[in-house]
Amino acid sequence: MAAAERTRENLKAAFVGEAKAHLRLLGYAEQADREGYPQMARLFRAIAEAERVHGLRHLRQLDVIRSTEENLQAAFESENSVSENAYPPMVQAAEEEGQRAAAIGFSHARDAESFHAKLYKNAIDHMVAEKESPYFVCQVCGYVQDGSAPDECPVCGAKKDKFRQVD
Repeated sequence: MAAAERTRENLKAAFVGEAKAHLRLLGYAEQADREGYPQMARLFRAIAEAERVHGLRHLRQLDVIRSTEENLQAAFESENSVSENAYPPMVQAAEEEGQRAAAIGFSHARDAESFHAKLYKNAIDHMVAEKESPYFVCQVCGYVQDGSAPDECPVCGAKKDKFRQVD
């Protein structure tokens, strides 16, 4: 393996590690907040932000971030692939092993990912029309709705108050 190839593989591995650390630390921050440790939560969020910076640097060096139009197409393809190829066997395995909570979580993620793909497809129209629309994310399953929060999540049934607006 040539040096440039090793570096590229190392950048990929480093990105995965930073992305995992970012999310893990945000989870730790939520737990610290629930337990009444706001300073520890701030520390976890601060280091999570640092991990985000590292991960984005690695992505830029990998030339993964391109024009918005190319990024929308790549995101659409990724969401479709995950919902159609990655999650179905995960759901099946969890069901076969009697892991109902995991099966539900995988199913929710699979279904939300297919909705995400549709949002990416529609986003090109928004770009061309320069239309701006707020997005609302279900905090139970990850479903995303543009415009306004639905009364009930079409994926998991969560009520409107479980949606958070993302600006």
